[in-house]
Formats: sequence, structure tokens, C-alpha cells
Amino acid sequence: MAIPALEPSSYADFGALTTLKAAARDKDAAALRETARQFESLFTRMLLKSMREASLGEGMGESEQTQFYQDMYDQQLAVELSRGDGIGLAQKLVEQLTRAGAVQSAAPDAADSTGDTDKTTFINRIRPAAEQAAARLGVATESVIAQAALETGWGRHMPADARGSSNNLFGIKATGWDGAQVNSRTLEYDDGAMRALSQPFRSYASAEDGMRDYVSLLSQNSRYAGALNTGNDVGAFADALQRGGYATDPDYAAKLRTTAASVRALLDASLKSGAAAPIVTDSGSA
Repeated sequence: MAIPALEPSSYADFGALTTLKAAARDKDAAALRETARQFESLFTRMLLKSMREASLGEGMGESEQTQFYQDMYDQQLAVELSRGDGIGLAQKLVEQLTRAGAVQSAAPDAADSTGDTDKTTFINRIRPAAEQAAARLGVATESVIAQAALETGWGRHMPADARGSSNNLFGIKATGWDGAQVNSRTLEYDDGAMRALSQPFRSYASAEDGMRDYVSLLSQNSRYAGALNTGNDVGAFADALQRGGYATDPDYAAKLRTTAASVRALLDASLKSGAAAPIVTDSGSA
């Protein structure tokens, strides 16, 4: 499985602000550290973008295509720069939030409102099928939704070719697959080094068909046995997928946990506004 080349795991987006506030409010130290690192990645991405825009003009050979790949590279570079100690912003942010005990609201909400609306639309679109898949796998619904969001950049970057979308929400490769497939650009990691390449992905007639194949893949492949029946423990689900080799990204489990926290925050916001019904867990409670 792979992180879409267009959006490295949705790891650098304004949704980090929503999750950051939720983590601080719940006083979850691990979630707070991870989300602060996500925010640092966003900040670094903004710096890179500003530097590009401040250039003296287009150079020889520059085009919309080269700018597209440059932007893709900058997104991934922002993620890489935020690993480990990063640039220090994440640690300072954690220290400040720990002292304050909360995140000040106001301006950030206005900045990410459009992004959150798009994400909520994606969640609502796949939620019915995700709930069925989660029940069959014995995992939390937000785990399934989060993995689809992580693999596709919240539905924006599914593998596709000239014939259209593959309806492949989970980045499932076409290995051992005799059905329809598409070749799509993706990012893979080899000994910690990232490289872009074209890979064959399974293609489905509908997103629902893709969701059913995803359930079969996890249920029938012994590598992912540890991810099954993890209930509401999103961390256990994510760690088991990474141990099983679902993706080559060394930070896949951490990114999946962070994305799941964003999904939960958006679902909670929709629930409070009356726009969504509560998720029913395997224990029968919301």
C-alpha cells in the first residue's frame, strides 16, 4: 500500500488545528505531541510555499507540470523535516499548551472551515459502507474512515487513469489480482528513502466494491490478523497494519492515528450540530 503522491497522507493540512485543540482539551499527551508535529509540518509547508512564491519569476523549462511536481515534493519535504526533533516548533507548542492546559480558539477555525467541510463530506459519503466494513473486521468505524482518508487524501487522490477513478479507497496494489487495474503514480519508501514511481492498483466498479475487497484482504491475509477485532483501539489497529507491511511509509501508523483523531473530531462536531447520527461501536454505545 502507498501514500498518494499528490498529498503525503494528508499529513500537512489545516485539519491539524481541530485535532490539536481536541488533543489538548482531552489532555492526551501522546496525541498532543503527534498533532503538534503535524502542525509543524503544516507550518513548514507554508514556509516553503512562501519561498517559492517569492522567486524572481519562472525559470527556463518551468511549466504547470513542473510546478505540480515541485509542490508535491515540497509537501513531502515538509513531512520529512518534521520528523524527530524537527525544527523545534512542535516541542515549543507542546510546552506552551501543557502550561496553558487549553488551546485558544478564534482565528484558526476560520482558516480551516472549508477544508473541514470537504472532509466531513468525504466522511459522510463513505460512512455507511465503512460502518459495515468495521463491523465485519471488528474495528472502530473511524479506523476504516481514517485509513481511506489517509490513502486518498480525503478522497481527492484515488488511483486513476484516462478511463477514470479506480474507486480504490485503500491504495490496494494489483498484486495477485486478475480484475481491472490502473497504473498510478505513488510515493514509496525504500530503506527510509522516498521515491516516486508508477504502480498498478486494483480498480473497482464502485467504492462499495472496493470496500468489500478491503475487508476480504484484511480478513484473509494472515499478515493483518493483529489488526482484526481491535475494537475502538485505533492505535492497535494502526500498529498492526504497519507491522504487517500494509505501507512502506515508516510513519504510517502515527499518521493513521492522527487522521483517526481528525475523523473523530469532525464526527463529534457534526454530532453536536445535529448534522450526523452517533457512531455505534461494537459494544453498542456511541
